[in-house]
Amino acid sequence: RPVFASVLSLLLVIFGLVSFDRLPLREYPDIDAPVVTIQTDYPGASASIVETRITQIIEDRIACVEGIRTVDASSRDGRSDISIEFAINQDIDVAANDIRDRVSSVSDQLPVDADPPEITKANADDDVIIWLNLASDSMTTPELSDYADRFLVDQFSALDGVARVRVGGSRNYALRVWIDRKALAARNLTVIDIDQALRRENIESPAGNLESDSRTFVVRLDRPFRSPDDFAGLVLREGSEGDLVRLGDVARVERGTEEDRNLFRGNGVPMVGLGVVKQSTANTVEVAAAARNLADTLNQTLPNGIQIYQSFDSSVFIEA
Repeated sequence: RPVFASVLSLLLVIFGLVSFDRLPLREYPDIDAPVVTIQTDYPGASASIVETRITQIIEDRIACVEGIRTVDASSRDGRSDISIEFAINQDIDVAANDIRDRVSSVSDQLPVDADPPEITKANADDDVIIWLNLASDSMTTPELSDYADRFLVDQFSALDGVARVRVGGSRNYALRVWIDRKALAARNLTVIDIDQALRRENIESPAGNLESDSRTFVVRLDRPFRSPDDFAGLVLREGSEGDLVRLGDVARVERGTEEDRNLFRGNGVPMVGLGVVKQSTANTVEVAAAARNLADTLNQTLPNGIQIYQSFDSSVFIEA
């Protein structure tokens, strides 16, 4: 039956060509190691306190989970990292759920000021496939970080096949309070008094509604603290003779960044990185090409002095 055989062969060829065109492209096979990580942030705590108050407590609780091969834990200033590797035949989803159940049972034993533990599974698709650098000769790194968060991250996130966009080396704005310990001691105050005053006054609470027969108004209490000068006028305590001790009397308040030790440079120039993470089923080559095309389009509309440069592109190896 030559006709029947020819038609079947032709269908197989067509099916193969269509399937080949739709195959996802990767640099490495889609194999994820059975690893679960637990990250807990405890701002302001030393490594020894993190070790005793967080890491050891969590380690003792998860030690009896079935299928654990190794546990690698590290404690540093303000952060605890625990990596649990399971046997290769262990179901990673079941293992992650077991870890979540055990960690949730000790959450009440962790410090109140510590952030809730973040439990994640190791995923090869979380790697950045292309890095783009945002640089400027007229803007500082905090200004570049703010511009990237406001105008660029959403545009790259909207591309087909993009899971999320990471901002590398960002330095976000924050208010910094530099305390003068001598002035604080002279007024018989402590750092705890400043912390409590900031938590007590720097809030924006709901105030309910005003209703009439024809209209309804939402009442909003405007927060009075918006600039460093406003925070410098914060009253910490009232003296016995009616004199007021303000934050500006015992500290210097200025606008800075959340973390001054982060640094991202390209060719010796301070920059901000935009890392594109693709979805698990997306084509790496197509997502990278779309990101490059969008960067070229944005370069024509960016403010003067700002430029997006291509840095790292993993699709080069896959395409070759």
